[in-house]
Amino acid sequence: MRVNLNGRDLELPESMGERRLILFLREDMDLTGAKNACDIGACGACTILIDDEPAKICIKRVKDVAGKRVLTIEGMAAPDGTLHPLQQAFLDRGAIQCGFCTPGMVLVAHAFLLKNPNPTRLQIRKAINGNLCRCTGYQQIVDAIEQASTHYRRPADYPHPGIQPLAKAP
Repeated sequence: MRVNLNGRDLELPESMGERRLILFLREDMDLTGAKNACDIGACGACTILIDDEPAKICIKRVKDVAGKRVLTIEGMAAPDGTLHPLQQAFLDRGAIQCGFCTPGMVLVAHAFLLKNPNPTRLQIRKAINGNLCRCTGYQQIVDAIEQASTHYRRPADYPHPGIQPLAKAP
């Protein structure tokens, strides 16, 4: 079973197929950004991107990502550690309080901005609707996504591997 995880091709044994994806990432791959919170796909704390689409992985199995590209929050930063402009915007705008929802919120926003780099504030609010935050009241999160959207409109001005969708895994 092949999976492209954060730009790296992995070959996994078929026996891993039934393992919960959230546990595989957190326990086997030490990628702890996605949080295991509700276990029913309702809160969004476990959100990652699968082929550039948000997915709540507390309800998915490893076999669900076979042959697909998986992006976790750990894969957003550039190889040199430079934060993705969306991550930086979350810091700049104070959109991180306790940080529990932040990885999922950033990834949902990233998928949204790849499709709509010039959103209205209402569109941003609708895009993050499935991710719950108990700390910020969402205003700072919307501000951060709005700030980062300029980088998605002119990616050539800010070359970062995370701005463009990743190449399809072979």
